[in-house]
Amino acid sequence: MKSCKNYGGIFDVPGKRERVSELEAEIASPDFWDKGELAQERLKEHAQLKQVVEDCTKIGQQLEDLQVLIELGEEGEDEDTLLEVNGLLPAIKKKVGQMEFSRMLSGPHDANNATLSINAGAGGTEAQDWADMVLRMYLRYCERMGFKVEFTEYQPGDDAGLKGATFTVEGSYAYGYLKAESGIHRLVRISPFDANSKRHTSFCSVFVFPELDDSIEVEVEDKDIKVDTFRASGAGGQHINKTDSAIRITHLPSGIVVACQNQRSQHNNRATAMKQLKARLYEREVRKKQEEADAFSEDKKEIGWGSQIRSYVLHPYRMIKDHRTDCETGNTDAVLDGNLDDFIEAYLLRGK
Repeated sequence: MKSCKNYGGIFDVPGKRERVSELEAEIASPDFWDKGELAQERLKEHAQLKQVVEDCTKIGQQLEDLQVLIELGEEGEDEDTLLEVNGLLPAIKKKVGQMEFSRMLSGPHDANNATLSINAGAGGTEAQDWADMVLRMYLRYCERMGFKVEFTEYQPGDDAGLKGATFTVEGSYAYGYLKAESGIHRLVRISPFDANSKRHTSFCSVFVFPELDDSIEVEVEDKDIKVDTFRASGAGGQHINKTDSAIRITHLPSGIVVACQNQRSQHNNRATAMKQLKARLYEREVRKKQEEADAFSEDKKEIGWGSQIRSYVLHPYRMIKDHRTDCETGNTDAVLDGNLDDFIEAYLLRGK
């Protein structure tokens, strides 16, 4: 029986405990709420660090208890005790793995909520059906992760599927997990819309950007934007508000277009759309700087049409492969049902 003692270092978090204590003292001070946005930042930091410390303390105690059981079982040659250990170990091992995995989410916005936008590529009904499949895949993933989803835009396809959809994802480290999905997704299959049962290739784009903290300022001048109002309509169902209050904002210098149609007033829809526009402009600038830094990297890949990050092949064989990490699986049904853990973990492990 392997000893658990070697795991102890994982849960040595004195620095985090000290920071939690510092934040609790600051939050308890009489003038704390006079700090405005800084107070909100401190509350968010406290909640995240406290959760980490509590998880580490809990798992550390479980490992200590398990170590005692192992020693008792070995000393007394008690098979029942060792069977109990083997029964408890998988759950603890899984939790330790999740905690180790979360340590990779250390980017400046990884802990934030996210906005995910999906758009069908060229190809009419076939591409729009693929975009709808991708949307379902992410909705199922968010459900599995316990993330809250709220649609801000939904454009139904002409005959089936969708042309585009945008939704916010609220949950701990939502952006840290979902950022791995930005790029072009390619599908190869026998088209259900082709009477001759020919094989078709379809594309859709996925763009993920973080919800920005209020402390980050992105200036957008009125002269640089075009604002249009329209009536939301289509197959969005409860996801959209079908009134004349929908807002579409075009940022003229960059060509970025955002829209919001789920609120009941133009004012609220405009505020949400502007928030998304600023986040996309910020993410665009960050990516531009990263591309400049990676200008001489041989494996540099841009997000654009024709540079798919992942292929989903359903015919003549069944295989899903991520071209950035070479992670692949033949269990296509599970992935399309939202089981993206292996692909996301492989992306994060590559150190990008």
